[in-house]
Amino acid sequence: MATKSLKKQDSELANANRQLEILSNGIFQSGELPTFKEKISEINQFPLRPKTLEILQMNLGYMCNQVCEHCHVDAGPDRKEIMTVETMKQCLEIIKTTGAHTLDLTGGAPEMNPNFRWFVEEASKAGIKDFIVRSNLTIIRANKKYYDLPDFFKAHNVHVISSMPHWTRGKTDKQRGDGVFDKSIKALQELNERGYGMPGSDLRLDLVYNPSGAFLPGDQAAMEKDFKKALLEDFNIQFHNLFAITNLPIARFLDYLIASENYEDYMYQLVDAYNPAAVENVMCTNTISISWDGWLYDCDFNQMLGLKVASKVKHVSEYNEDLLNDRNIIISQHCYGCTAGAGSSCQGTVA
Repeated sequence: MATKSLKKQDSELANANRQLEILSNGIFQSGELPTFKEKISEINQFPLRPKTLEILQMNLGYMCNQVCEHCHVDAGPDRKEIMTVETMKQCLEIIKTTGAHTLDLTGGAPEMNPNFRWFVEEASKAGIKDFIVRSNLTIIRANKKYYDLPDFFKAHNVHVISSMPHWTRGKTDKQRGDGVFDKSIKALQELNERGYGMPGSDLRLDLVYNPSGAFLPGDQAAMEKDFKKALLEDFNIQFHNLFAITNLPIARFLDYLIASENYEDYMYQLVDAYNPAAVENVMCTNTISISWDGWLYDCDFNQMLGLKVASKVKHVSEYNEDLLNDRNIIISQHCYGCTAGAGSSCQGTVA
């Protein structure tokens, strides 16, 4: 088992190195396009430095009940990487002492971690102001043991941020798999029944939109208006905000770009849409990302590329916020995805 696990880790490291090489070479190495370092140097933002830590983002594991074609985590039912109770306890100690106001739980499907509920109960006692769980919605309908998740979320005042590629069945199922749309609609209706997403409700329900192909998202405010109109008219569903997130050229999406011969065109789109005003508020400046095995990253995109923080402190077991705040943020060409147009973060646009 140990040998098999090590071989898998070596394979994933090799794949991350391969993707970094793709991002560093070709059109960037030849000078056809400027590197991200060159672009932010023009506005005196290199090296990129952290600001006050606001968000702790924890990946509870790569296991998921879906296999989405754009997933930057390469999540799926066959992934066995799961955060242990020991690592969760180390994270709890950080939560009790950090100045961060937001705890952001992600995956895979974070709810599939067998200790998910225990951790939510313990972490909710720590006084975090905004407790986010990123749900794919279909997990609520995946198995009877998850049917009561809406009630569990409500009992702990969890802020639910949910994946929803489109308000139509065809576009949603194309990106996320057959039957995903109908299950997502049912889950949203159940959340609405508990008060989530309703006007004036403190039970926050936000949706996330990712483009379904090799193109950038449209205007976030305009898409939110269209989503709200369609979901209310067709399904009597309400929600608070829509976050439009650019697909970054890493992991499964990078493989798709290469296989479909869209990689260079997509990188040109990102560079052409580069917005220097978005650099100031990219999420890596106020976020620390913690992987399922406790390693620290500037963001979850760097996590997927194996780019640990440039600090003496690299693991939750040795966490030191002062030392982490005194670091340079690691960048590469995938960072163009966070500065294209109005910018992109896990909380939507940034500029």
